[in-house]
This record gives sequence, structure tokens and C-alpha cells, in this order.
Amino acid sequence: MQLELTAEDQKFREEMRTFFTTEVSEEIRQTVIEGRELSREQIVESQQTLNKAGLAVPHWPEEWGGRGWSELQRHIWHEEMQRAGVPTPLAFNASMIGPVIAHFGTEEQKATFLPATANLDIWWSQGFSEPDAGSDLASLRTTAVRDGDDWVVNGQKTWTTLGQHGDWIFTLVRTDPEVKKQAGISMLLIDMRSPGLEVRPIQLIDGGHEVNEVWFEDVRVPAENMVGEINSGWTQAKFLLGNERVGVAPVGATKRFLARAKDLAKETSDGNGGTLLDDPLVRARIVELENELLALELTALRVVAHSAGGEPHPASSVLKLKGTELQQAVSELLVDLAGPASVASGAGDGSDLAGWARTVTPNYLNLRKASIYGGSNEIQRQIISRGILGL
Repeated sequence: MQLELTAEDQKFREEMRTFFTTEVSEEIRQTVIEGRELSREQIVESQQTLNKAGLAVPHWPEEWGGRGWSELQRHIWHEEMQRAGVPTPLAFNASMIGPVIAHFGTEEQKATFLPATANLDIWWSQGFSEPDAGSDLASLRTTAVRDGDDWVVNGQKTWTTLGQHGDWIFTLVRTDPEVKKQAGISMLLIDMRSPGLEVRPIQLIDGGHEVNEVWFEDVRVPAENMVGEINSGWTQAKFLLGNERVGVAPVGATKRFLARAKDLAKETSDGNGGTLLDDPLVRARIVELENELLALELTALRVVAHSAGGEPHPASSVLKLKGTELQQAVSELLVDLAGPASVASGAGDGSDLAGWARTVTPNYLNLRKASIYGGSNEIQRQIISRGILGL
């Protein structure tokens, strides 16, 4: 079963494919394809290349860089970008705070932040999770107290992805401790160079530094940096998280990794005169993953086609749940194909091991996070049971 496109949509796909494979730096694309870590500079360069061509934020309002595409065109854009190894526009900018400011922000906030956000002149960080407020985000305890023309912020955020690169952080804070916990939350935009704000690194299981703690000690934030009305932050958070859950089903990237796994199985000897792809269990495993990816793609199309008025389709939780499970399953397949070589992730470039074998285990370990961020998969199952199945 394959998706059938009209001649117009097929032409659009070819245009996207040509642009992504010819206009974005080959060095950047190879870094992505080989599973190596992108530098801050590479991420910025890639997004600015897309933004110059009007391809960084096509889903935004047209007055702020959007393209007015159909949902199918947006899906094709995203899939071809991932297939080509082009870094997707920084999610914190393009899929999270950008749409929030466009929907809830003042005209001044839109003019100040949206152009710089689209072009990655501002690198945004996400200040949501706390040590005791992860999946139960409404339990957050970082406070903001009004003092004249400022809000004074105190508290701690954790798991702030790429916060070491951040210029600004969109932050959920408690502005009223006396009401129901969801009702007393607001969103502030905070300059990360503000006195009293400190970023502390967290080392991950794969040895990398991708996430951080962010501490606030009497950080003063101008009152005009609040998004929307006071105590309306929970509405904005739900809007943002709905977009985030749709974006964590990277169909194109997972397809690319699975195609790579198939090629590697075809090229790798089984020690008995054949290749790993000759093993019927390996072939069955690959085919099953391909079928599940197709089902995920069709679900993604259904979700975006029925999302309207800023409210995500309830099935976005299905995307988050199944998309992250498939990411993990493909990463596990690559580890199994590498066999004993998969434990040699620390081998240097001078090693006679294939480069792909040195990266599969760090990628596998890193993707353990996928079923936790954006609302843990356990929480997504609860949303599905209530919002879709009516249980």
C-alpha cells in the first residue's frame, strides 16, 4: 500500500526534494544521516537557509512567514526534509513558542519575536518540566511575583534540551498559589542573559550533554513579556504540547533509518556465506516496521487534516505514543544488526569498525528519552483512553 498523490502534489514533492538535496549544506546533511551530533552553528545555518527560501515555518500565519499550504503539502515538506537528512527547524522556535506567540501574543510581541524566531536569530529554550513536575506539569512550583513593572521569578526547571545554546526561554510560572493548580499558571518570555539565571549541564546516559537545569534566583522579567492574560498559561501550554506531540512522530527520519538498516543488513555478512538480510527473522522484522510506519504516516495525515482552531486532534497522542515506540524499535534493530561492534561506541576514527556501528548504541540510548518527553507515553495512554475511547 502506498500513498497516491495528484500530479500537483507529486510536483510539489519533487520541488521539496530538489531543494533539500541541493540547497542545504551537504556536510550538514551527512552529519544527520550518519547520526552524528550537529553543532549550534550547523543548526542555525540550516534553518536560516530554509527561512531565506520561505521554508522554515510554513504552518505559521502567512503574515509571519507561513505559506498557506494544505496539510498534505506540509506533511510532504516535513517528510522530504527528513528523508534528505535536513535538520528540521528548531522545534522550540518553529513548533512551540512561535505558534503560541502568533496565536496568543500581543502585536508588539509578534513584531519583536516572530521574525527572529523564524530565522533562529533567537534560540528559544523550553522552561516547563521541574524535578517534581514532569508528566504532572500542573504541579510546577517556580513562582513569579509582581513587583512594580516586573515579575520576579524564583525556582528551577530541568531537562531543558539544548538550553546551553539558548538566548531566551519560554517559561511556565505560578502566579497564583491560592487557586486550582492549573488555574494559577502563566507564561513568561525570559532573556537567558538576565541576572540570577543560571544554566547547569546534565550528562546523559550516552555520554552527551543535551539537557540542562535552569535556575532562577530573583530574576526580573518585564511585565510586557507575559504571553496572554495572567493565569492563562495552562491554555497556552496545552496548545503548545499538542503541537509538540504531533511533531514527535518523525515519519521521514524513521523511514530513513529503517531504509539504512535494510541496506546494512544486505551488506553485512552473517558468517555463513550470506548476509543478515537472508535471515527470515530479520526480513520479517523489517517488513513489520515498514508496515507500522505506513500506518503511522496515515495517522499523521488524519491528525493534521482534522486539527483546527488551535486545538490538536486527540489522535496526536497516538502519534506521540506510536511514533516514539517506532523510533526506539528501529534504533534497537540497528544495534542488533551491529552485533558485538555496537559496544564500541568509544572507538576513535582510526578504528577499523564501520562508522555506523560506532553510533548506533549512543543513538539507541539517547532515544530512551523519546517515550518520556512531550508527555510520557503512560500519560498518552490515559489521554487516548479518555479522549478517544471514552473509557
